[in-house]
Amino acid sequence: MANIKKATFAGGCFWCMVKPFDQWNGVKSVISGYTGGHVKNPTYEQVKTGTTGHYEAVEITYDASIMNYETIIDLYWKQIDPTDAGGQFHDRGDQYRTAIFYHDDEQQAIAETSKKALDESGKFSKPVVTEILPAVTFYPAEEYHQDFYKKNEKEYKEDRDKSGRDEFIEIVWKK
Repeated sequence: MANIKKATFAGGCFWCMVKPFDQWNGVKSVISGYTGGHVKNPTYEQVKTGTTGHYEAVEITYDASIMNYETIIDLYWKQIDPTDAGGQFHDRGDQYRTAIFYHDDEQQAIAETSKKALDESGKFSKPVVTEILPAVTFYPAEEYHQDFYKKNEKEYKEDRDKSGRDEFIEIVWKK
């Protein structure tokens, strides 16, 4: 189907990146996984060491006739601190860096325009450091990581609460 597209984002812990996208009309699936590194078929145990080059990421499959990429990018920015090059919130290390992985020239142009606009908006006192990179092989994470917020509600809520992500979103994005 011509309208079915993919969007891939790294925004820190992938557990926290699924639910915000999963609940939108037009989103068909959100898969937690790993991308951008040099190890084939990495495991969580390997990626969490920070030595594989992989990012924890989500791969979103969506119907572009219902939800456009601009909307998805806007939603992505509102889940992260785009000025933090060392990880996200309490998750530190290269595997938790932010990045937009574009799948075609149109996505690249939209991502770059959006990043520039955000950087020039004055919302942040530091520069936006989220990388914009070509999509490469995406490796789905182990099954227990998929839909973690649904399968392990208590642990998900505890981890999200202690991360500081929601406080940041409330202060920066909701004002």
